[in-house]
Amino acid sequence: MEGIKKIVVAVDGSVYGCKAVDKAIALASKCGAHLDFIYVHSHVNKNIPSNLIFDAIWQKLPSNVTAEKHIKEGSVHESVINLAHQENADLIVMGSRGLGLFKGALIGSKSQKVIEHSDIPVMVIK
Repeated sequence: MEGIKKIVVAVDGSVYGCKAVDKAIALASKCGAHLDFIYVHSHVNKNIPSNLIFDAIWQKLPSNVTAEKHIKEGSVHESVINLAHQENADLIVMGSRGLGLFKGALIGSKSQKVIEHSDIPVMVIK
């Protein structure tokens, strides 16, 4: 785990997104990584203000973990991958399903697109 110094974490307020946050915080705490949380505005999460999500995350952060928040608009998978490249991330962490309509799917369409298009390793949490 020594090689993981920067982790991008996609957040959306969903149950699986919250599990991804918890896993990323635990991982960052173990390996001393910096966390970059990204919230992408979309029609699906328009009723969840980003400040509520970030406030809840910052309450969970232990003192030994550094973090930044990023708010973007547009394509979720492109925004997550672009931020990961900008921040030279070693890992992307995200929930297996977000707030979308396809509850029966094993993996959500946003997670699937990040996996398909990213050259940075992706950890999907369920």
